[in-house]
Amino acid sequence: MKICGLNKTTLLDYPGKVAAAIFLGSCNFRCPFCQNSPLVLHADREPEISREEVLSFLKKRQGILEGVCITGGEPTLSNDLEDFIREIRSFGYAVKLDTNGSRPRVLKDLVRKNLIDKAAMDIKSCPDNYGNAAGLLYPDLDSIKESADFLLEGHIDYEFRTTVVRELHTEKDFQEIAQWLKGAKAYYLQAYKDSEEVLQPGFSSYSREELERFRSILLETIPLVEIRGVD
Repeated sequence: MKICGLNKTTLLDYPGKVAAAIFLGSCNFRCPFCQNSPLVLHADREPEISREEVLSFLKKRQGILEGVCITGGEPTLSNDLEDFIREIRSFGYAVKLDTNGSRPRVLKDLVRKNLIDKAAMDIKSCPDNYGNAAGLLYPDLDSIKESADFLLEGHIDYEFRTTVVRELHTEKDFQEIAQWLKGAKAYYLQAYKDSEEVLQPGFSSYSREELERFRSILLETIPLVEIRGVD
């Protein structure tokens, strides 16, 4: 496990809780709009924060922070993730996991061992368009669907979310997602924002009005759909 970043206080990464966010390096996707390209392309070159330093910080913030979000990169690629979460939970924190859903066995194992309290799964696009949005020639759709189906069963608090990119997504994507994830507890549309650390710069976002149209499509089958990242 390589810890590449620590946001010591955040109200955004774990909605409803004052939390810390821990960023783990490496990812098995190559989403062209990814905002954390250094963690994806060359995590080995990124500065590392020791596990001991992070745990020491969390121990000191007991009673101040309520939760910890583990994100990346793709956290489920880390072999010692379970042990790390056990140490975090020993301090009394709620734990949220951000994942692309590519390793359903890891997700299920963490849930069944009562090690995470919430999961946020990135839905890159509808299945037919998944490769383009994930930057993969042959995405493992069976694994992605297995993770989504597991969350839909309601074993744990969860949310689905999609970063919406004008050049990669159309209305058709959300019509198909609405059927695929029918009955989901919560779905968030995140407006794309360009930055210096985007894996492939040059993409653009839809307007709020256009995002509202996608939201209305999803609301036909999902009771809670919100838009994030639009002023």
